[in-house]
Amino acid sequence: MQYKIWFNGKLVPFEDATIHVLSHVVHYGSSVFEGIRCYQTDRGPAIFRLEEHMQRLIDSAKIHRMEIPYSLDALCEACVETVAESELEACYLRPIVFRGHGPMGVNPLKNPVETVIAVWEWGKYLGPEALEQGVDVQVSSWNRNAPNTTPSLSKAGANYLNAALIKMEAIKNGFTEGIALSIDGLLSEGSGENLFIVKGGKLYTPPTGLSVLPGITRDTIIALARERGYEIEEKLIPREALYIADELFFTGTAAEVTPVRSVDHITVGKGRRGPITAELQAAYLDAVEGRAGHDEWLTFVEPKSSVSKNGTHAAAESEEVTA
Repeated sequence: MQYKIWFNGKLVPFEDATIHVLSHVVHYGSSVFEGIRCYQTDRGPAIFRLEEHMQRLIDSAKIHRMEIPYSLDALCEACVETVAESELEACYLRPIVFRGHGPMGVNPLKNPVETVIAVWEWGKYLGPEALEQGVDVQVSSWNRNAPNTTPSLSKAGANYLNAALIKMEAIKNGFTEGIALSIDGLLSEGSGENLFIVKGGKLYTPPTGLSVLPGITRDTIIALARERGYEIEEKLIPREALYIADELFFTGTAAEVTPVRSVDHITVGKGRRGPITAELQAAYLDAVEGRAGHDEWLTFVEPKSSVSKNGTHAAAESEEVTA
């Protein structure tokens, strides 16, 4: 199967989706992006919370003065089209908006704004065993950026230089992931995940004001937890709360719901996935895979090969199938 990439309104072959080395984004990190999952369900591929992701992309671009020349509906349709073209039952989507080739220099206002959507197969971000066994993490020596420096409400490529430092340090030190603190020493988030603490049957998560990306998986878990009667509080949380938590878990589109079994070599709870984490993880997987009655979160995709242009099944018309 030859993947295609949606590039400024057209599906182009994978190898043709290129940019100039003097593009503004290469030199100054001027991009905003999204990470979205499409899951295999009993009713076919389904993209999870597509509209919310694409609205966040638009908001991210607006913060950085990028005018996307496509509407929300057009961007959502482009995602569906790209997934259908891929003929994958499950995949990861990467919409990205960036400043392309134009005048060199920090000022980006005269550089063109490019819009791209790519898809590929991607497994469990922190490893297939992580969802059950949990991961070992450290508190990073790198803080999240201070408020009013680079905007954390925007999912911008430049923000992930900070994330990469957190991630690389953790891996070099023998951990799977790092947890960043705010400039005030309070809990913020992982390199690419939001953070939840369970203590005494109650859930806590840092507020977005602490340079925390307002995660869509984070929002989903808050909704699912409240449906199940759990109390959730967004509050300022000190570092040491990690060590005395009953349970601790990450959330994110890539990470899904991943338990943390130790922080800085200190065991969290019983050192394995706790019961509340397990319950919310199962509820989340039921939701994304179409078993939880939350169809409003799902955008179903009909694979390109299943239906011909006139609406009849392609398999009935021809035995020839393009791989």
